[in-house]
Formats: sequence, C-alpha cells, structure tokens
Amino acid sequence: MSQLPALERQRSQTRIEEAYTSEKPRFLSRLLAAGRTIEEAEDLIQDVYAETVENLQLVTNIANLPAWINALFTRRLIDAWRHERVRDAVGETDVAEEILQEVIADVGLDPQDAYVRESLMDALNDAIHALPVEQRQVIEAQVFGELTFREIAEATGESIDTLTARKRYAVKNLSRALRQWIEE
Repeated sequence: MSQLPALERQRSQTRIEEAYTSEKPRFLSRLLAAGRTIEEAEDLIQDVYAETVENLQLVTNIANLPAWINALFTRRLIDAWRHERVRDAVGETDVAEEILQEVIADVGLDPQDAYVRESLMDALNDAIHALPVEQRQVIEAQVFGELTFREIAEATGESIDTLTARKRYAVKNLSRALRQWIEE
C-alpha cells in the first residue's frame, strides 16, 4: 500500500473534517430518533469517522464524501440493529437495577437472597417478554435504551402521558406476574 503524498493527505484529512462537521448533527439526530442514547450515537459516529480516516487513500477518489460516509454509517447502524436482534432472539437481556428495585418493592421480596434474585431475574425477563407490545417497548426503551419519556415521545410520536401510563401498566403487569411466581 503506497503512501499518499503529503499534500493529498492533508486535503483528504481536511475533507474528512469538513464532512464530519457538516454531517455529525444529522447523524446524531438520526440515531437519537432511532432510540439510541447520546453515548451510543457518539460512539457510532466516531467509529464511522475513524474508519474513514483509516481509508484515507480512498478519500481522494470519492466525489461525494458525505454520501460515502452516510453509506458507511448506514451499514454500521444496520450491523448494530442486527446484533441487537440476535441478542434479543437468544433472550439476552439485562434489566436495569431501578426497574428491578421498583418491581421487587412492589412484590415484597428480599433481593439479598442470591438464589431468589437469580430466579427473580429469570421470572422478570419472562414477564417482560409476555407484556403487550406497547408496554414492553416503553420498558425496553427506558431499561435497555436508557431513554427518558421525552426521548421516547420524540422518537415514537406518542405523548409522554401515554408512555407513562404504559409504563405504569407494565410495572403492574410485571408485579402481578412476579406475585404468581412467588405463589408457585
């Protein structure tokens, strides 16, 4: 692999910096609308631009650098979604501590008991998968996506009141499912 002459290298780096500056806000809002956290969005954008810098020799031959970066960005986003779908398909989930504490408090369990806690996590994950889709989406967006109601509302077009009601119903349904688990 031959090295780029210094002048071409500088031009390519300048083009990348300009593309990064002009496109970053658009990519960031696209990721936030897709339900990503700000940290995930920033990481993904950094990865795309790092890959672009790694391919510095190609940049000299690309007429529309923002479009090329957008295509790279889209591929990375699709890869992330595929990874999440595979993770969901095998049942790999992590329940946020605050939701777990909320449900535990509502049910009245002692979370210090390791066996109970492990069994509770399994029962809670099963109960989450059994929730109606709208309720599960709110719980997952808050728990797994770490999104606020406002962020979810902006991404889905639903009102914050509707989303809080769905979460309230979801927590009640989860509590009911865990009460049945206790009785068994």
